[in-house]
Amino acid sequence: MFVYLSKKIAIPNNVKLNCIAWNSEDGYIAVAGTEGLLKVLKLDQAANGQSKGGLAAISNLSMNQTLDGHKESVKVVTWNHVQQKLTSSDIDGVIMVWMLYKGSWYEEMTNDRKKSTVSGMCWTSDGAKICIVYEDGAIIVGSVDGNRIFGKELKNTHLTGVQWSPDNRLLLFALADGECHMYDNQGNFAMKLNIQCVNLNASRSLRIAKISWFNGRAYGNRPVLAICYENGKVQIMRDENDDSPIIFDTGMRNVDAQWNHDGTVLAICGAVLEAVTASLRDNNQVCFYSPMGHLYRTLKVPGSDITSLSWEGKSLRIAMAVDSFIYFANIRADYIWCYFEKTVVFLNSGNGLRENQMNVITFWNTVSNQSFLKEVEPTLSLAACNEHCVLGVECVSANTKDIALSVLDRPDNESVYQLLLCNSIGTTVDSKYTDIRPSFIGINSGYVAIASSNEILIWHYHTPKSSSTLHSIKARKEKRFHIDETPTGVEMSKDLLLASSGGSKADVQSKVDDPICALALSEKILLVARESGIINEYSISNVALRNRHTVHSKIYKMSINCNSTRLAMIDNMGVMTLLDLDDNRETQLNFSRVERKDVWAVCWAKDNPLLLALMEKTRMYVFRGNDPEEPISCAGYICTFEDLEITSVMLDDIISIGELQTPLTHIIQLRVKALRDTEDLLENVGLEDAKLFIEDNPHPRLWRLLAESALKKLELDTAENAFVRCANYPGIKLIKRLRNINKDVLQRAEIAAFYGEFEEAEKLYLDADRRDLAIDLRITLCDWFRVVQLYRMGGTGVSDHQMETAWQEIGNHFANLNSWESAKTYYEKSQYSEGLMDALYHLELFDELEKCVEKLPDKSPLLLKLADMLASVGMCSEAVEAFLKFGDQKAAVNACVNLRQWGLAVELAQKYQMPEVNTLLSQHATQLINEDRLAEAIELQKKAGRYLDAVRLLTKLADRELEKGAPLLRIKKIYVLAALLAEEHLKSIATPEIDYAVDRNRLLNLISLEDASLIERTWHCSEAFHFFLLAQRQLRFGIVHSAVITALRLREYEDVLNVEEIFSLLALASCADRSFGTCSKAFIKLESLRNLPEKSQLDYEELAVSIFSKNEPVDNKLDTVSCYACAASIPDSLPSCSECGVRFPACVSSGKPITQPMNNIWICSTCHHCASTMEITRYRTCPLCHSLIMSMTVEI
Repeated sequence: MFVYLSKKIAIPNNVKLNCIAWNSEDGYIAVAGTEGLLKVLKLDQAANGQSKGGLAAISNLSMNQTLDGHKESVKVVTWNHVQQKLTSSDIDGVIMVWMLYKGSWYEEMTNDRKKSTVSGMCWTSDGAKICIVYEDGAIIVGSVDGNRIFGKELKNTHLTGVQWSPDNRLLLFALADGECHMYDNQGNFAMKLNIQCVNLNASRSLRIAKISWFNGRAYGNRPVLAICYENGKVQIMRDENDDSPIIFDTGMRNVDAQWNHDGTVLAICGAVLEAVTASLRDNNQVCFYSPMGHLYRTLKVPGSDITSLSWEGKSLRIAMAVDSFIYFANIRADYIWCYFEKTVVFLNSGNGLRENQMNVITFWNTVSNQSFLKEVEPTLSLAACNEHCVLGVECVSANTKDIALSVLDRPDNESVYQLLLCNSIGTTVDSKYTDIRPSFIGINSGYVAIASSNEILIWHYHTPKSSSTLHSIKARKEKRFHIDETPTGVEMSKDLLLASSGGSKADVQSKVDDPICALALSEKILLVARESGIINEYSISNVALRNRHTVHSKIYKMSINCNSTRLAMIDNMGVMTLLDLDDNRETQLNFSRVERKDVWAVCWAKDNPLLLALMEKTRMYVFRGNDPEEPISCAGYICTFEDLEITSVMLDDIISIGELQTPLTHIIQLRVKALRDTEDLLENVGLEDAKLFIEDNPHPRLWRLLAESALKKLELDTAENAFVRCANYPGIKLIKRLRNINKDVLQRAEIAAFYGEFEEAEKLYLDADRRDLAIDLRITLCDWFRVVQLYRMGGTGVSDHQMETAWQEIGNHFANLNSWESAKTYYEKSQYSEGLMDALYHLELFDELEKCVEKLPDKSPLLLKLADMLASVGMCSEAVEAFLKFGDQKAAVNACVNLRQWGLAVELAQKYQMPEVNTLLSQHATQLINEDRLAEAIELQKKAGRYLDAVRLLTKLADRELEKGAPLLRIKKIYVLAALLAEEHLKSIATPEIDYAVDRNRLLNLISLEDASLIERTWHCSEAFHFFLLAQRQLRFGIVHSAVITALRLREYEDVLNVEEIFSLLALASCADRSFGTCSKAFIKLESLRNLPEKSQLDYEELAVSIFSKNEPVDNKLDTVSCYACAASIPDSLPSCSECGVRFPACVSSGKPITQPMNNIWICSTCHHCASTMEITRYRTCPLCHSLIMSMTVEI
């Protein structure tokens, strides 16, 4: 950061000031002093300040009100920022609260204790309560409306200050003996702070100058509580319990201290102790420290006695009370930012308030006003060059740090960092992990250089553009060396140097007494400055130490000019000097007398090694060699200096104040004096004088201006000379064309078109009756809308081909914008089939896209593209039609294969004699089976019409499900599906002579025995699970006799179902039906099973004993029916006649045997199973195969 005095306000009558307070919300400044002085001031920028930018604007006093009420010297003033109130107190103990009413401040309330002097007042962060402490130990806590919350008297204790904790739960009191005591918000003692910066004892007391507790939110365990003693000692603590505080000595007699708005800078004011001892004048200064105690900057303040300081709301200025004056200083923050490719890249403000410790980097394109956000690890540094920028970040997140440690092979407790190379929209194009902290960073077109306090790394990065231009990308080059080493460009030199010194590299690194303080990188050299003033100059090509330069100050910033011959340096006091780096003494200029004070930024021109822009306070100076131009008021940060124009950005407004960035407000374009003078000469004097001036101050931009002015006056010789001087080859070609044109109006039209004034050029062409040239101009510009208008203006003479070309180009224009509806309209007008196809495809108008197949002629190449479009959306048959129309049968088959339309693929293969499709089908099915994708393999075989193969796979799938213990209903469905596919196979082989519906059995006889067995076996398994489920359902709903009959039918399926489950179900059903004879037979079967475990056999025996000891093994219910074959009377539960052996078909609805199959029964037309007409009336679908019932009865 850089600080400089900017304004001074004198208090009338030389009244000495005691304190100052700046309202952070509304900008009011309260100053108090002797003789009861209390004033409220307000600084407002002048109306013309915005154009000059930020701090450069003239500040006027918009308010200067004296508040009357205090009679004696006012010692304490404090703001209630939330409630917009001012509280003041004088040495008599009179406390007054002031409020703003209609633009003026008025007394709201007064409290006069008169017993002691107020030594400190502090409002809570929410503005609800105030704590007032007196020198005699009295404490008062009151509310904002004036009511006392509590009061407390500390006996034999003298208080000097008070602070609320950030959460408003604790009060910290400073005692006159140097101790700090903590109380809760109800006045109860909590603890005594551990003071380590000074030794406190009964015989020695040290007065506390100020305690400042930052009341905002500070993440990252950052210290926030500062305790400053008058002897110069400072202790900064993370919280009240911190046992390891930051301790340092300011070397001053500390007077006041205050944190800035975000707690990142602590300002401490006082007088230099040595000067106090010597009674010297002008010994006041303000020191700015980081929360870790690092000194950022020291500001010397004139006067004899500084008493107080206060920050502005956004910490861009600071006010100091010195004697009878108010001094203001501007703060130029060291923002993390850079500029390239018309893009401002900066670290957003408030990143320290993010709990996840991640930073947000904004990439703001100043041309399009678009912003791209990139979330990265905590950012330490940023630099840019040409088309890329590099971010140096610290890896703190667990995932990123683990990756970095594994790449670098480092222990877990080490800090690791990452370099991110990004383009102008924030996309990372290259990256590198390192253990060197990137405190300083630089980048050129091929290398990134970073430096910590003692080590340097030069990294050769790669971008997509550079990689594409290389035939073979070499291994990435990187060079790492210590600041005390002397690299010579030879690989072994470093090792020889270490060996000769007799120490290891780690030893060398640990003995650095002169750390690095600045770094600068150009295309040729790397400069590294050390705190002692030594600047090491390294060559980039071979990384060798070329030279050492010595200056007599600590360098703060460095910048190298475009040809690496000169260096601009800013030291820590803000003094800018120049250093010549060129070895050619004949070309050197005397830069010894160029010295500027209060400089905080420099920037060399990219196209002239002698042009330098620098910021001195709020003025911008441009140097040409040793000579400065007239300064320009500006407070922007310099982005770039090119083409005699300086671009600066108002980073204070964007980052600190948080305004929404806009190019008109926050980007400032400033022109150097030579450019302004040249424009003035060309406008008001003449070409010759301007030419003479440019010859004295040559620059390509000035020659281009002269050429443009000469062309507009048709001074072709002068223009040609100017184009030659600025090496503008297109301009030279323009002059050559103009010499071949006779008419002045056409020459002016060509010139207007050359400079982009196309409307003017077209007007001139039309005035000259050269519509054809106007049309050619618009065609060159691809302005086809205007081309159509010009065609229509001419009436006749325009061919259909020309109009169709124009319509087609307009369609292409809308297609590029993805406005496909408009593109379709113009493609139809132009009869451009390919474009129309693209538009229909993107609009998803596939019906119209299909019609394009008919419109295209045979063998048209567009048919292939159209077929691919149709295939990509699953329109297989339409794609096949397009392929066949083109004559590519193989592509048609491939489309069917890719879309899994195997049936159509096989049909086409048979038609065009392509047997390889069957092979491909088999290979694909085998692959799916090997990958355990049975469902897909089944679907494949089904679509290809290979039903029996699908049946086999379904059978395999059912067996697998059975092994898994899947639900029986699922297994039944699988078998039924397999059986239905088997029926589809029979239908596929039927012929007109052998009808499937009539001659199904005959079809079975025609196929192989294996295939017929497979079909019958599939139905057999389906029946088994169907009747098994039916029996359980009947038992569950209490239809126990029907359950017994169905269970008896299950004995025919012992080859499919588990025998134990069959007879267990039969035993259970018959027992429930009290058919104990059938039950007894079931138990006998269960006990005789050989594979049954012994325990299960014993269980069955015990259960049988318990049942049959109470019940006789005889069936109580015995219904009989007569056999349709032999007319014998048999039990109704038997599946076959016990006399003649004829089998009775089972009813798929009830499971009962149909003993009179010659009467009217229902037979399913799909599965060919029968059911009783009385039973089937309750169903709409077949109970077995679930096909829709079309007819209820069939005559037998």
